[in-house]
Amino acid sequence: MAKSKSNLPPLAERIRPATLEEFIGQDHLLKKGSLLRSALRAQQPFSCILWGPPGTGKTTLAKIIAWESNAEFYEISAVSSGVKDLRKILNIGSTYFQMNKSTILFIDEIHRFNKAQQDALLHGVEDGTLVLIGATTENPSFEIISPLLSRCQILKLESLSSKDLETILTRALKTDILLQKKNISLENNVRKTLIQSSGGDARKMLNTLENAVVLADDGQNKITITHEILIAALQNKHHLYDKTGDYHYDTISAFIKSIRGSDPDAAIYWLAIMLEGGEKPEFIARRLIILASEDIGNADPQALVVATSGFQAVHTIGMPEASLVLAQVTTYLAAAQKSNASYIAISEARQKIEKDGTSSVPLHLRNAPTSLMKSLDYGKNYEYPHNHPTHFVDVNYFPDDMKPEAFYRPTKQGYEEFIRKRLHLLWKGRYPRE
Repeated sequence: MAKSKSNLPPLAERIRPATLEEFIGQDHLLKKGSLLRSALRAQQPFSCILWGPPGTGKTTLAKIIAWESNAEFYEISAVSSGVKDLRKILNIGSTYFQMNKSTILFIDEIHRFNKAQQDALLHGVEDGTLVLIGATTENPSFEIISPLLSRCQILKLESLSSKDLETILTRALKTDILLQKKNISLENNVRKTLIQSSGGDARKMLNTLENAVVLADDGQNKITITHEILIAALQNKHHLYDKTGDYHYDTISAFIKSIRGSDPDAAIYWLAIMLEGGEKPEFIARRLIILASEDIGNADPQALVVATSGFQAVHTIGMPEASLVLAQVTTYLAAAQKSNASYIAISEARQKIEKDGTSSVPLHLRNAPTSLMKSLDYGKNYEYPHNHPTHFVDVNYFPDDMKPEAFYRPTKQGYEEFIRKRLHLLWKGRYPRE
């Protein structure tokens, strides 16, 4: 007779921390004197949006906040809930509010609520009927309506460090009853590979470990997880595409890298996977705008125009027709000549400022809208380029105490080759011919 399958929850759920002392990671949010730590000590929870990658502790932290605050806790998913569910919880919260007791409503994937659903939360959050804790992997600035955003603190969670993941893995092997019974050992470097492959996602690491245990279990008294078994576990995908899980991030990474690598066919393949999996087209379109500047830049200035127009078109027409727009933008950007010179320029300029600080603006570059400013020599001796035959004049636009430096170094790709030659003619000392 076959053994019955266990109905126990996954490993990540079984070892979920129950108290603040057990919680691992996010020290910047929970350090002594932090807003969150102080609020929990005073048992005064506040409405907030927990924004961060998968597997960083958003749901766990929400439950701990409720526990530490002695508050009633209700959890819903934006994917499967609507206004009717919200009103029911608001009514419950109103009753507890009159009893001077806090009610915490945790909404997972809050970015998937539409405007009407988010509007339904406003009054309850405003009058204190409930404390809202929303969890999202998307930038709240794009996904949460401004009135609701203004009533919430944004708490940014970071990917877990290798040290954090090591602690979580050790805890799982030592404290989970099922793993203890199986007498598990990991071959050399398997632990390190398991941690590195998780990409800062504790849930992915624990799910992979659980898959590896299943693959390695041959009915003996001891289970040894080898490198080969771990690789097989990492490749074992139960779902093609999970919009909130690690494959979401893996796929968008493959998509962007395919475009950066000028392979439109591979890019279209990854785009199709995301669209078939139900990914929001606006999310993809935003990433394409970023790529147009970061990886193409002035090698093809039209790329940013195409990407921005594509976003507007996607937003206007919606799916399924938006897939045609995304396909057009994707293939254009993939086929375009590439340059990251603009990206390097702003990165190096910011590093320069972080290292040396900011300098005063030279008087001749300052604006002088008032008589007082003119009397102080603001704008004095400024040379207006359009007054010269070539619409150019060789003057110093840098701070007086700073040597001119070439942050922007155009490549020989596409239109940027023209830019490079022109800058050489204008600023010979800064831009050599080759």
